[in-house]
Amino acid sequence: MKKYIFKLLVVSSILFTISSCSEDFLEESPTEFINEADLGISGELNPIVLEGALNGIYFNMFKTGTGGTESHDDFGQKGFDIYGDMLSSDMALTQGSYGHYNALTELKTTVDYTRLGNYKTWRYYYRVIRSANLMINTLGGNDADVEENLAYSYAQAKAMRAYAYFYLTQYFIQEYDPAAKVLPIYTDPTQPNQPQSTTEDVYNLMIADLEQAVTMLDGFSRNGKHQINQDVAKSLLAYVYASTGTSENNLKALALANDVAANHPITTKKELTGGFNNVATPSWIWGVDITVDQSLGLISFWGQIDIYTYSYAAVGNTKAIDENLFKQIRANDLRKTQFWENADDSGLELTPYKKFYNEERVIFGNRTVTDDYVYMRVEEMVLLAAEMAAKEGQEAVAITHLNTLLKERYEDVTDFNYINTLTGQELLDEVILQTRIEMWGEGKSYLSMKRNKLTTNRGPNHLEFVGENIDYNDDRLTFEIPQAEIQDNPFIN
Repeated sequence: MKKYIFKLLVVSSILFTISSCSEDFLEESPTEFINEADLGISGELNPIVLEGALNGIYFNMFKTGTGGTESHDDFGQKGFDIYGDMLSSDMALTQGSYGHYNALTELKTTVDYTRLGNYKTWRYYYRVIRSANLMINTLGGNDADVEENLAYSYAQAKAMRAYAYFYLTQYFIQEYDPAAKVLPIYTDPTQPNQPQSTTEDVYNLMIADLEQAVTMLDGFSRNGKHQINQDVAKSLLAYVYASTGTSENNLKALALANDVAANHPITTKKELTGGFNNVATPSWIWGVDITVDQSLGLISFWGQIDIYTYSYAAVGNTKAIDENLFKQIRANDLRKTQFWENADDSGLELTPYKKFYNEERVIFGNRTVTDDYVYMRVEEMVLLAAEMAAKEGQEAVAITHLNTLLKERYEDVTDFNYINTLTGQELLDEVILQTRIEMWGEGKSYLSMKRNKLTTNRGPNHLEFVGENIDYNDDRLTFEIPQAEIQDNPFIN
């Protein structure tokens, strides 16, 4: 499998033109994009060229520098997952050597549009949008009647565009307001700079793209979990619906999450502390097989999080679970063992030493990253289904989903029998807590915080704002449109 993916990525790299990066990512001809005319001709003659180009879009998700910088936190989706967990305060920066993430956790980045954290986030997701638009345009445009043999590629491009817009709505919008003007919409690679569209328009585009992708991906058998299949498209659509907060959309999200949850096994007790490093794990529904050929090292998720990798985490830029959250994990919950509770004076207290780690388990030992990346696993949909059910008064459904999860998180079912007595707000609060515990370090706590309008309180192991309550719509928790975009786009003031 690793060799196959690498061959596709080599094909995609041949198709991309490498040149120096412009400050304005939304220029008409930004760098590192496929030649549309060549792709159209080649794709007609050889479908594997189309697949290789599509894999080039996915390559952005783990390639270093796709946020337009050489920063050591600029490595695609997993880098922004870390951003999200830190902004939600569930991930604490407990040692600040080397300076990585300091400004973010001090809540300075998100209130200063000149800081690179805003630029990297904006540039990465609009890079994905631009790549997807090129593929969509090559295959006939937004309203194309796509030939059957091209439909799967077309659907994946539509889903990737929606994926990028969804994360932009989460990181750059304080809360869902349909009438608020928020993000420029680009649906064609030839478009010049665009003004900000309303939240409603952005959501309408995402929903249309994902609904079409869900339909078109029916029967698609992918060539690796890095590709979006129907369950991934359904999951993304469920997140989009859920983030609006309306009852009608909650029910739509519930139906989609139920469908996906029924198709995959829960991460087992053994896998729970097995390192989260293998894309073949049955509960992973979207991820990527990292190989030696991809040349990942220090600038990677593992280089920032894993103390058993040659990493910042092992030598003074340490990330740990928020102490307040850790204390809410029950004593017999196996997820409590994912974190180093008694690290003595090593500075590694509450690090995820048994959640995310290289299997050799030599501190600072692994220099060549081949541990895989998880983007999405089935537990997200189990918990999202429980959340939507609790919000819509379907308490028995919510409790069933919680029991499905927790039977793999405890050895004794009596340890979580309390779940069956919960109702109303207590039940919803429990679902939210289980989401924070289960998905720690995977970027989903931030989405939950925005969706559920939560207030966080930082625990004592943070370097800044210990004990302070921070609301979901605090200016400091949402990125600013970056300076470069404001300077280059005359429609944004």
